[in-house]
Amino acid sequence: MIRRIAWRLQANAEGDLSERARARAAELALDSEVRVTPPREAIQPRLVTADVQSRPALDQRLPPPGSMLHREYKGRQIRVLIVSNGFEYEGQLYKSLTAVANAITGSHVNGFQFFRLGIRR
Repeated sequence: MIRRIAWRLQANAEGDLSERARARAAELALDSEVRVTPPREAIQPRLVTADVQSRPALDQRLPPPGSMLHREYKGRQIRVLIVSNGFEYEGQLYKSLTAVANAITGSHVNGFQFFRLGIRR
């Protein structure tokens, strides 16, 4: 509302729109070709290389691929190998550390907490 009042004050002081400008504005307002969003063809998809898609981003809390995580759980020694596309535990490949922790414990457990990674002391 403040903008309208300011525009009206300016229009009164400086002069209103010309008849030609009013006619053009009315013509544009009635035009059915006015688009609110750009056409789908105009939207450029972001290109991603196949190498980036096949390799998940590594979390900063994780050691580099090829490292081994060790944890004792209920008297058993747990060893998990970090590979480039996931985690290997007892010959099986898992997508996340949480999936490994869930397989070990049988219940939902955060993988980083289970293996004590990223905990500040």
